[in-house]
Amino acid sequence: MNKILILDFGSQVTQLIGRRLREMNVYCEIYPFNKFPAPDASVKGVILSGSPCSVRDKNAPQVDLSTIKGKLPLLGICYGAQYIAHKYGGKVEASDTREYGRAMLKKVVDSPLLKGVSPVTQVWMSHGDTISALPENAQVIASTDDVENAAYQFAGEATYAVQFHPEVYHTDEGAKILANFAQGICGCEASWTPASFIESTVEALQKQIGTDKVILGLSGGVDSTVAAVLLDKAIGPQLTCIFVNNGLLRKNEFEDVLASYKDMGLNVIGADASADFLKALKGVEEPEAKRKAIGRVFVETFDKYARRIEGARWLAQGTIYPDVIESAGIDGIASKIKSHHNVGGLPEKMNLKVVEPLRMLFKDEVRRVGRALGIKEELIGRHPFPGPGLGIRVIGEVTKEKLDTLREADDIFIKALRKAGLYDKIWQAGVILLPVRSVGVMGDERTYENPVALRAVVSTDAMTADWYPFQPEFLRDVSNEIIRKVRGVNRVVYDISSKPPATIEWE
Repeated sequence: MNKILILDFGSQVTQLIGRRLREMNVYCEIYPFNKFPAPDASVKGVILSGSPCSVRDKNAPQVDLSTIKGKLPLLGICYGAQYIAHKYGGKVEASDTREYGRAMLKKVVDSPLLKGVSPVTQVWMSHGDTISALPENAQVIASTDDVENAAYQFAGEATYAVQFHPEVYHTDEGAKILANFAQGICGCEASWTPASFIESTVEALQKQIGTDKVILGLSGGVDSTVAAVLLDKAIGPQLTCIFVNNGLLRKNEFEDVLASYKDMGLNVIGADASADFLKALKGVEEPEAKRKAIGRVFVETFDKYARRIEGARWLAQGTIYPDVIESAGIDGIASKIKSHHNVGGLPEKMNLKVVEPLRMLFKDEVRRVGRALGIKEELIGRHPFPGPGLGIRVIGEVTKEKLDTLREADDIFIKALRKAGLYDKIWQAGVILLPVRSVGVMGDERTYENPVALRAVVSTDAMTADWYPFQPEFLRDVSNEIIRKVRGVNRVVYDISSKPPATIEWE
């Protein structure tokens, strides 16, 4: 399959380049700038991302372009554009006025990169340096009022560069520019579709697994569900799924999700270990300590049930592409890199090989593949739910009484979202039980009970998120219903914090 390689220099929006290409059904892969593979015949072009670094820094990230520039189509974005200019005889200097935000791009000459783009169009800038002089055989193709060399190209080769970010939504015709590069200049076919992914992945899984048995940990979420159905399509009865009830699920979730899976023909074992999890959480208040306790008991529970499956050789995980990218890491450059532990420690502990059928998909692509597989919309459209479940939505120590209270309030909120037709407009929603008491009055009696906080955010990938602007009447009705029906709650507040600076979850 034809593909584009994206070399990541640590930009916070590198993933967006990949997402934009995938949205136009062009396959691409993202690699750290210092860990990318040698281009083979399937690579039709290369993109250099932005970076928080300056090319003028002593320890600025460097990449050997000798096998790429002049041999394959190349596009530099922001830092990538400055790096190409700096490397090949141009001049990059600190800008007197750091250009950040919207700017109007004006075409200077016709170029394949800007084919069909308006003569004047809005772009998004984010850089402190600027290219003050181009390499000898390069020419400017577009400028802004403050940046003369906003876009340029090399004569006699398919090397292009832009100092703005075409991948962000604020660049009005950014998708057109990326399509011009990927499809027009590189000649990539728009063949990356859910159907093609399913066909190629089923074939690859059958070849990889053979007649071995596979164990998969289901969570009820989108990723593990799609992974399970894809594996079932490939190897059928060789797959056994384990769904662990940690006692931290939503109201009736364990029973409802188990029923949904069995309707789909999946071989699922329901493991109810809720008492074990509550015991491990007794007296634990610190958020990270709670997460570790939950993770430890999950591994112990999963291991206990998995060992009953004779002949299992593989552990399947619902790892998706953002997990892979973040785990790869760029030491000392990216400001936040996380380690990915789907079911940490299990492969080594049980001597299992890992299979990750979704590892090259973004979240929206997982949903597209799930729909193509015929999975019911109530499973595909489910909001993300944290691995530790309600354990990190009960602030402080977790008890059965607190969980029961939270489950009732959460159930009212989620049902109200569905009834109002708002559920699918929101990325993630839930209720948080706060560890304080507030004074209230019910009837003629004074109360001293818990407040709860409602949380609902809109997002595309959870990297950033904004609170959802509910109508006051909706909040009033939800608040009234929770206070009337949920014993122990006498106050409801709505969290209007965005990410950043807040996070989606409270713990």
